[in-house]
Amino acid sequence: VGASAALGLQGALESLAGRRPDGALRAPAVQIMVLGTPAEEDGGGKIDLIKAGAFDGLDVVFMAHPSQEDAAFLPDVAEHDVTVKYYGKASHAAAYPWEGVNALDAAVLAYNNLSLLRQQMKPTWRVHGIIKNGGVKPNIIPSYAELEFYLRAPSLRELSVLTEKAENCFKAAALATGCEVELQSGANDYYNVLPNKALEKAYLDNGKKLGMEFISNDNLNGLSGSTDFGNVSFVVPGIHPYFYIGSDALNHTEQYTAAAGSEDAQFYALRTAKALAMTALDVIFKPDLLEKVREDFRVVKLNEEGHLNALEHGKGSLLGIGAACASR
Repeated sequence: VGASAALGLQGALESLAGRRPDGALRAPAVQIMVLGTPAEEDGGGKIDLIKAGAFDGLDVVFMAHPSQEDAAFLPDVAEHDVTVKYYGKASHAAAYPWEGVNALDAAVLAYNNLSLLRQQMKPTWRVHGIIKNGGVKPNIIPSYAELEFYLRAPSLRELSVLTEKAENCFKAAALATGCEVELQSGANDYYNVLPNKALEKAYLDNGKKLGMEFISNDNLNGLSGSTDFGNVSFVVPGIHPYFYIGSDALNHTEQYTAAAGSEDAQFYALRTAKALAMTALDVIFKPDLLEKVREDFRVVKLNEEGHLNALEHGKGSLLGIGAACASR
């Protein structure tokens, strides 16, 4: 979709060359950049691109993600992943179990701690994980166990609160069982995607001209996935719309994989690319729109960072503002 949008934009701009007697473009000088992102699903390739300066000097960024409906914005949430390692002591489970320190018990207790915590979690928080290692044989007290968890919240501020609560659950399990615990964070946290009302409105207007039927704001339930485009949205103004592909199958399923490769899906993907290109043209030819986009970005980012800075000042945050697509 991104490459198609860029080619469409380039073609539109080049077609203007013949519309003036001197052959010059009516459009201002524009640089169009297409960025492919490695390691999108695991690690956050866009975050590495941010650190490498790939987004420096850009005015606006666009991308789109397939879904079950057309939406100019969905609240993609902030995400932190953590690997939890428990170290115990092996022993024969029948002959002298009292000599052992059961790392699997710690893992199970940590899992249950988080399950009990859910009653006090906000409806927009998400915690999900698996036990990756739980021992070798039933007659050996496990000396090592490992879990992997994803923690999600609508903002970096809330994510830091949730992360602290989850870490207390992990540490409590170690204390109760006598194990040692090691918490290993992922390489990068995913930030929540910042909205940009001016850019979203332009995309909505263009999409409707092409026959898109957008989901209403009333149907946004605040629950979505996570994407490294969120980190990009803290660096440069942009939009991350979702688009219908002709199927009601759910993302990350075999049925959706099949639907995404169908002929029907190609029509919807190209329509989305055209809407993105049309929105880029609006930004290029309407200077007042670009100024509104920049102002929305400035205000929303200041508000987001203000909340985070207040938390850091009060108790010390687990996260920081630093500084984008498969979603997690």
